[in-house]
Amino acid sequence: MIYLLFSILGSVAVGVFFKYIKKYAINIFEIIIINYVITSLFSFFIFQVDFNQISVNMPWEIILALGILLPTIFVVQFYAIKHAGLIKTDIAQRLSLLIPILAAIFIFQEELNTMRYVALAVGLVSVYFILNKGNAIKTSTSNKSTYYLLGTFLGFGVIDICFKKLALYSAIPYTQSLFYVFATALILSLVAYTLGTRKNIFMIKKLNLASGIFIGGLNFVNIIFYMKAHQHFSSNPTIVFAGMNFGVIFLGTLLGYTLFNEKLNKKNIIGLALAALAITLLIISLN
Repeated sequence: MIYLLFSILGSVAVGVFFKYIKKYAINIFEIIIINYVITSLFSFFIFQVDFNQISVNMPWEIILALGILLPTIFVVQFYAIKHAGLIKTDIAQRLSLLIPILAAIFIFQEELNTMRYVALAVGLVSVYFILNKGNAIKTSTSNKSTYYLLGTFLGFGVIDICFKKLALYSAIPYTQSLFYVFATALILSLVAYTLGTRKNIFMIKKLNLASGIFIGGLNFVNIIFYMKAHQHFSSNPTIVFAGMNFGVIFLGTLLGYTLFNEKLNKKNIIGLALAALAITLLIISLN
């Protein structure tokens, strides 16, 4: 479970960083580009990418899909928060867990035992309680924000499935494939930014540069350990899918309360307890 724990810590750290920096004038597009510069460089030098291993047998369809989806989901999530709010966006992202769980059963042919079904049920109930902020959730949602929320839901779910398939690909090490994923994401996001804004990327602001470097390091840690977790639990993908989502929302809510003085109502506290129970049940189900 240590791989999954480090992945959770990396993911939550990104959210905490954005919490701290949101009061400054940042450019999310520039941060995305620098983020993928860093992840590409890390994967190239740390994993000693061998270009001689390039072949038609590589999972190019998965690499291209992730290269498109990763920067896209950053933008979609950003605008979902802007138009629909953080609460609804968080709900959409966490409920995307349903997509990879269905994939685990029908695509990866995982057989769930009773304990795991109970853990998933408890975990989904915990998501409802943790994200319950009273009347804040009942605000109206425009058509534009609905599309962004739907994109967040579908995007994160499909990305989880793609990473699982990449982790199980045996022709070349997944560490080699990750470089091409990050490089593809970098190239596509750079082209889209340059053509869409007609700005010179070399005129990037120092704050965006520093933020992109920091986020890139965190994302690298997050994705690497997420892939390792999928390899370790190759026959139990729901452990990774569910553990990651429940762990992130549990730790994120706990840090929000302790670091940012976010208020917790009785339902939120019940949700935290249920999330902890769900994670415990998932661990027990491995025995």
